[in-house]
Amino acid sequence: MHEKKLQRLLITFVTAAIGGYIFYVLHMPLPWVLGALTFTFLVQGFFKQEAYIPIPLKNTGFIILGIYFGLYFTMETFQTVLPYFIPYLLLTFILIFACIFLSIGVTKLPWVKVDKMTSIFGCIPGGLSEMTIASEAFQARTPLVVIFQTIRLVTVLFMVPSVMALLFGKVSGDASAQSTGEVILGAPVSYLWFVLPAIAGLYLNKKIPAGIIIGAIGVTALINIMFVELPAIPPVVMNAAQVAVGVSLGKNILFRDLKAGGKLSFVYFGTSIIIIAFSLLLGVILTNFTSLDYITAILSIAPGGLFEMVLTAYSLGGDPALVSSLQLVRILVIVIGVPPLLGFIFRKRQTQARES
Repeated sequence: MHEKKLQRLLITFVTAAIGGYIFYVLHMPLPWVLGALTFTFLVQGFFKQEAYIPIPLKNTGFIILGIYFGLYFTMETFQTVLPYFIPYLLLTFILIFACIFLSIGVTKLPWVKVDKMTSIFGCIPGGLSEMTIASEAFQARTPLVVIFQTIRLVTVLFMVPSVMALLFGKVSGDASAQSTGEVILGAPVSYLWFVLPAIAGLYLNKKIPAGIIIGAIGVTALINIMFVELPAIPPVVMNAAQVAVGVSLGKNILFRDLKAGGKLSFVYFGTSIIIIAFSLLLGVILTNFTSLDYITAILSIAPGGLFEMVLTAYSLGGDPALVSSLQLVRILVIVIGVPPLLGFIFRKRQTQARES
C-alpha cells in the first residue's frame, strides 16, 4: 500500500514539475502553480490517473509560501495600509452586492434552472470550502455550489494573472524580491525560526479562512519586524512549494464535476468573467482615490484566493504585503458578513411574501 502511494506521489510530482517547467519556459504567469495545476488536471482527466499529495506535504507548501510573503512585511506596511482601509472596505461591499445582484439576475434566465441561494453562493468570491459550508446552512444545492465555485476559481487563476501580465508586463520574481530589499540566505540554524510560523499556520488551519497562510504570514512578519532579521527562502524551495500547491488545486478540479454542470458551467463561466472585469474597474477606482499602484490595487480587490493574488503581485512587481493585508480584509468580510446578510435579506422577503 505504501509503495503504491509513493509511486502515485512521484508520478504526480514529476508530472506537475514538468508542467511547471513548460509554463516557465513559455513565460506564462505563475508558471510553477498554473503549470502544475494544468498538468495535474489533464492527466487525471485523460489518463484516469488520480493525483496524490499527502495533506502534510500540501500544508508544507502553503506554509512555505506564507513564510515567504511574511518576509515582505515591514513596520511601514502596517502604517501604510490604514489609510486604504475605509475606501477598500467600501469597494469590497460594492463588489459583494454586485455579485449578489448578478447571481440573482442569472436565475431569471429561462434556461437556468437554479435557485437564487445556490446561484449566490456559487458566485460570491469567497473560498470554495467556506462558501460550500455556508451554502449547506441555507439549504442551497451544495454540489452545484462546488461546481460553480470551481469554475470561478479556475477562471480567476488563469485570467487574472494573464490579464495583469498583459496590461503591466512581467517582472521576474527575483527582481521583485530584490526591489523590496529581501535578505540573503542565512546560516542553516537561522531557519529554525521558521518552526514558529509553521506551528501558527497549522494551528489556525481550518479555524479561520486561509488560516494556514495567514498564521505563517503573521508570525513571520512579527518575528522579522520585532525580533530578528530572518533569512530568505531559497528559490528552489519556493518553486517546489508552488508545485505542491498547484497539485493540491489541480487534483480537486475534475472533468466529471464540470460535465455535471452542463450548460450551466458556461453560464457561470460568463458570470466569473463579468465579476473579474468589474473587480478590475474597482481596482482602477481604488488606485485613483489612493496612492496605491495599479497592480497592487487591482490584485487587492480581485476575486481570487489570498495566496493566488499575493503570488501574482510578487510575480508582477506589486506589493505582496499590502495585497495580503487587503485580501484578508475581503475574505473576512465575505465569510463573516455575507451569510448573516443573506439571512436577513431572504427572511425579510419571505416575511413580506407571507404578509402580501
